Amino acid sequence: MKRIAILGSTGSIGQSTLKIVESYPDRFAVATLAAGNNADLVFEQVVRWRPRLVSIASEESAAQLRARLERAGVEGVEVTHGAAGTVKVATHPDVDFVVSAIVGVAGLEATYEAVKAGKTIGLANKECLVAAGELITAESRRQGKPLLPIDSEHNAIHQCMRGGRLHEVERVWLTASGGPFLHTPKSQFGSITVEQALNHPTWKMGRRITIDSATLMNKGFEVIEACRLFNLPPEQVKVVVHPQSTVHSMVEFVDGSLLAQISVTDMRLPILYALTYPDRVESDLRFSVNGLRQLDFCPPDMDKFQCLQLAYEAVAEGGAKTVALNAADEVAVAAFLEGSIPFLGIASTIQAVLKETPALHAESIEQVLSQDAEARALASDVIRTHVTKRSVTNT
Repeated sequence: MKRIAILGSTGSIGQSTLKIVESYPDRFAVATLAAGNNADLVFEQVVRWRPRLVSIASEESAAQLRARLERAGVEGVEVTHGAAGTVKVATHPDVDFVVSAIVGVAGLEATYEAVKAGKTIGLANKECLVAAGELITAESRRQGKPLLPIDSEHNAIHQCMRGGRLHEVERVWLTASGGPFLHTPKSQFGSITVEQALNHPTWKMGRRITIDSATLMNKGFEVIEACRLFNLPPEQVKVVVHPQSTVHSMVEFVDGSLLAQISVTDMRLPILYALTYPDRVESDLRFSVNGLRQLDFCPPDMDKFQCLQLAYEAVAEGGAKTVALNAADEVAVAAFLEGSIPFLGIASTIQAVLKETPALHAESIEQVLSQDAEARALASDVIRTHVTKRSVTNT
């Protein structure tokens, strides 16, 4: 019986993980949960799964949850809160496996502490490896515990790499749908609206990740993740546009062989793979080979999608550069969504922040978080300058 901690239990990955636990009650049990501000869903999850420990965002929410559980007659569940509570959830002695699915840098410390505590990690948080991947992967190697990717592209690479040894890998190929502007001329990028950017042709996702898909920054983050997960230099990690999104990723070996991973588009499958690794278990998540009628591939336009190029430049230098890349992107995307900057302003903001960021290498999560805060402040300054200039121009 594998006892699981879920960081981000009320999010889509967290809920999918609980569905897997429900489908395999003889294999998995919920030990601890950490969530944000969705108090009603957390309450339902605690009543259903009876974890030893649950953490919620604020002290006030924790007090309210304790009272609701007492009224419902639920006993034996410790309720805590905040960042310290999330760390406690991740490092609890009853936990064998940690699913790291908290969005943003909020999950950094808990994930790192779980690795230090010798837990096996199923990683669904991009920011962990983009911002603190150097620290996390180094600690994972020291502990001799695997980091198992849940993100579908890296999960696919992990599966394909089982067909050879690391020194036999020529390169890995991350597939990208191309987003809503695959066929839009660069000359029209200056007039792209928020509504257009949020209209992804394939996926329904959160607002930030949808914009990141439109700029291909999401694929840039995945390049950085792949470099760190599989200990590869950036020149061995390639991106290819594949609009059908049928092939999740590929690994090319030195003899010219290509292994591709194809499966249903359902996050339960990579979660199940990570939870049961190195074994595979039966599931009903089946892919129809009739879906292979057409597979198109083409290189990304790096001039048109500058965010992808910026990601390659950031990972080549490493350290604070990748921290700044993630922080500046989050600030710039938020500014675009609220109408403060144009679509092209996302890339230009990130570029300006990277230019001012030294390639320092953090020695602790605290230093990573400090670098993150500095980059966010710098991005906000860049945006304010842009808005001021635009206001002056328009008067």
